Amino acid sequence: MVAVSVFWTATCRSASPDNVVVMAKSLDDLITLDPAEAFEFSGTEIIANLYDRLFVANPINPTQPTLGLVETWNLSDDGRTYEFLLKKGPTFQGGRSVSAADAVFSIRRSVILNKTPAFILSQLGFTPSNTETTARVIDDRRFILEVDRNYAPSLVLNVLSSAITSIVDRKTVLSNSSEGDLGNGWLRSNSAGSGPFRLRSWNVGEYVMLDVNRDHPSASQALERFVIRDIREPATQRLMLTRGDVDIVRDLAPDQIAALAKEADIITWSAPQARIFYMALNQQNPILSVSEVRRAIRHAIDYKGIVRYLLPGRAEVHQAFLPKGFLGALEETPFVFDLARARELIADAGFDKKISLAVDVRSDPLALQIAQAIQTSLSKIDIVLDIRPGDGRQVLTKYRARRHNVYMGYWGPDYLDPHSNAAAFARNPDNDDDAVDKTLAWRNGWEISDLTRRTDEAILIRDPKERAAAYEDLQRNLQMDSPFIVLFQEQALIATRENVSGLEVGLTSDQIRYERVSK
Repeated sequence: MVAVSVFWTATCRSASPDNVVVMAKSLDDLITLDPAEAFEFSGTEIIANLYDRLFVANPINPTQPTLGLVETWNLSDDGRTYEFLLKKGPTFQGGRSVSAADAVFSIRRSVILNKTPAFILSQLGFTPSNTETTARVIDDRRFILEVDRNYAPSLVLNVLSSAITSIVDRKTVLSNSSEGDLGNGWLRSNSAGSGPFRLRSWNVGEYVMLDVNRDHPSASQALERFVIRDIREPATQRLMLTRGDVDIVRDLAPDQIAALAKEADIITWSAPQARIFYMALNQQNPILSVSEVRRAIRHAIDYKGIVRYLLPGRAEVHQAFLPKGFLGALEETPFVFDLARARELIADAGFDKKISLAVDVRSDPLALQIAQAIQTSLSKIDIVLDIRPGDGRQVLTKYRARRHNVYMGYWGPDYLDPHSNAAAFARNPDNDDDAVDKTLAWRNGWEISDLTRRTDEAILIRDPKERAAAYEDLQRNLQMDSPFIVLFQEQALIATRENVSGLEVGLTSDQIRYERVSK
């Protein structure tokens, strides 16, 4: 342990010990490590390595999630009552066995706290006032969840594979509760899970340090610790990798990856992601609420040029809210760079002066380059973008408060069911400021009663072909005219030292797993 503590000096200039792997990535969006609250890429990724869930997403066949903590499950004839039997053996990091009471507590806690991701559970009919009856313990290993409608079972099981349904140790959490917060304040920077790692420390702006949980069945036998360095500048990440200060880097641009591929002791690779890059146009802005303006912006973006020059190997043009690989995902790309058509639409809207719009974007170098490319092309139709970069927490806080004009950023699904993205982009049951479901459509002040109804109907369709067709129709509606302009689908680019292997990178952030990493 002496080598590990010496390694974590202020300068951190020496290579890590053989039993420690250090990964560099930007953690500027890391706000909390409470599974009931985390809704950012970095948080959900780390939580996936600290906690077990009832089910595990299945990227090969998303309609059939695999078993996690659950051993068997049954569904009532009316399609509303799910009974689960937990596996014997899993224990929390404190040594206590995972029980049905912990599973029920975790579901109830997430609903009662009603943090940003709570809609994932509330969409199934769970509310703070009904969880005593809709989530019930039968015995030490068995419990019941009762949903309010006859949903497609794949939706319910995929929801139970999402980060918000991570199972927490109720006794540890309640013992650290303060003023009725169900342990939320404590759990933001501590862990109480049964996953392959436990949180050792989180030093904001510097690192997150995880220790291997030896009680977990898939615990790494090669590692003692996994460390994530908060390094936000890709050039610094590259330098640290080449001189051996870190073992893995995650945020490099395509040209940096290409250069590293020529290094003898570096391995580079890529993995498909379900993350999409999109623009969001706040409908509370009277200019952006004009249909012709929204369509003009769509035609004034050089999608192929941005991919060719800024994102080679990192992304592909994609213009639908469902990523490729999801049931019903559209691969049609109807919008192309057409400035003449864009100018016609601006004229049709009656604007004869320059339009000025503020754009909030995360201060990630690649995101900024994309924003600058769009800024240049929109200036040719007299739309002036004032780019306002900020760290992930600042930008997301403003976006979630509906205080933006235009937002540019990434979006990733919370679980591998098409409803995950449809519920965000095509559903807004209540547009009031104090609405319960604060979806992306809500954030952008988009009132869509008909699309909301159709989105709610799609989750009741049992036949996969019919359900896929319903989501295709929803995507076409949003492609043609909505506050959302989807531009690209991402590929993850990773570089590691040649002696490092085993990092798993799945479609979503909570499918990035560390337990098989070794060096």
